[in-house]
Amino acid sequence: MDILKLAEQNQQIAWKVLEDTRIIPAWERIGAIVNLVGSLKSGLLMKNRDIDIHIYTDKLNIAQSFSVMQELAERLSLKEIRYINGIDTEEECIEWHVLYEDRDENIWKFDMIHIRKESKYDGTVEKVTEAVIKRLTPEIRRTILQIKYDVPDGIMIPGIEIYHAVFTGGVKNYEELEQWRRTNPLTNSLDWLP
Repeated sequence: MDILKLAEQNQQIAWKVLEDTRIIPAWERIGAIVNLVGSLKSGLLMKNRDIDIHIYTDKLNIAQSFSVMQELAERLSLKEIRYINGIDTEEECIEWHVLYEDRDENIWKFDMIHIRKESKYDGTVEKVTEAVIKRLTPEIRRTILQIKYDVPDGIMIPGIEIYHAVFTGGVKNYEELEQWRRTNPLTNSLDWLP
């Protein structure tokens, strides 16, 4: 099995899902700036159908945020919506975690984090994503994709933990990843850059 070809196919499907759902324009209608972050943006999407989006507005307006989600729920096949109010936390955000069923009955997870512009973590994940992209070599890309592929079904390991292990620990496979995570936990992913 060609891991790079599989990753490319998964990326293409994910871009199509993003286009079909029109999630980005839905947020832009309320004046938000929308940034794609994470594995789709970096080209490291593998088995997990997971699309990460950061949404920025001057203020966090719960009603406005809910209005976008209402519009999405009315026109898309959303199977689950999870709302987390983090407005009064250090992150200053509203989190939306959504399960969407595409035309082929595949379930996609959208993590849409609605963040107040100029808050503490404004642009943080974008910087990490860009740093990962800049440090990717063909060998590191293949290693990360192979590890992601080898993670057993049902086990969720955030991509950032895999990147941390590969870039910082020189981890080469899933077994080494498990060992690395036990002895080198990534306690705050928002403070790490490759």
